[in-house]
Amino acid sequence: MRLSRSLATGAATLALLATLSGCGSDSESGSEASTGADSVFGSDAGSGGGSGQTTTGGLPQASDTESIASYLNRYTPCQSVATGDEYDGGHDGDAWGTDESEDPAWGIEERAVCTDGSDRPIALLTVSDMKEFQTAARASGDEFLVGEDFAVVPVGDEAIRSLRQSDLRFLTCDADLAVPSGFEKEPALVDGCVLTNYVPE
Repeated sequence: MRLSRSLATGAATLALLATLSGCGSDSESGSEASTGADSVFGSDAGSGGGSGQTTTGGLPQASDTESIASYLNRYTPCQSVATGDEYDGGHDGDAWGTDESEDPAWGIEERAVCTDGSDRPIALLTVSDMKEFQTAARASGDEFLVGEDFAVVPVGDEAIRSLRQSDLRFLTCDADLAVPSGFEKEPALVDGCVLTNYVPE
């Protein structure tokens, strides 16, 4: 699958976020494989409190990067969680967001990095303002897997495939993205961007 252009130099990129209720996605309709809690991303909706709680809109929430890691661990390994600075100190630009997390325009509150089962990085981003985040994503051309208030950027193909079973959504501002029949595609918070449960190869 194609990932963020910032990570294209090191691998594919993705991330998560944008409240479906804020995107006009509260009423999800379509095929059995792509609606509500039974979407292709899994059936965690309404799974209850704690880390990675899923909202009525279908998107998971996480109050901090540890909560994001806890949520991801349901689907793919997210181990050895370190702050962005700690991870970057021993890895030169492997994980997304080294510069972006320092730029207020992205609305990123906290950045951490964990590693998947193949020791590939997954950037974990808590987002204080999703509209700002999506605006910056549109300007950069980067793509993410998003929850309601966080985004993630996996690099490894195995982690990306595993996260398709989650309730995260693929955020893209690519006007040419063709979403196959049976998948959801909803407007994001920013004109020209969409959220979908279809994750391109």
